[in-house]
Amino acid sequence: MLGTFQSSHLRIEVPAPTDQLREYLTQPAKLRQWLWPLQLQRMGDRLQVGDTFTSEFLWLKLEHRVELLTAERLVLVLRQAIEGWQEWSWGDGWVQSCIEGVTPLPLELGQTVLLWRLKSVLSETVSS
Repeated sequence: MLGTFQSSHLRIEVPAPTDQLREYLTQPAKLRQWLWPLQLQRMGDRLQVGDTFTSEFLWLKLEHRVELLTAERLVLVLRQAIEGWQEWSWGDGWVQSCIEGVTPLPLELGQTVLLWRLKSVLSETVSS
């Protein structure tokens, strides 16, 4: 894999309780709402340990494998566009994303955009 090793750890406040965050991070229908512009392949109703799925953006493909899933934590092994892993953890009013891997892509910028999208979608849901 070409690229450099990168690491990014971000935690933000979000207007959502733990249960709602779990839904938005583990249910494909909810994931699709905030992962735009990433396109997710068809998946089941809820992520489970061992599930593998692919996201695409333009010509880039990223394979995700669910390594760990608990009530407040999700760990994904990443392959192709990023060779590494990502961990999501959450609680009432906050979400944290840690990602490490080898990639030519600007990892921290992508992570920041995704967290901003998640917060934006959750803010719209609360105000509706």
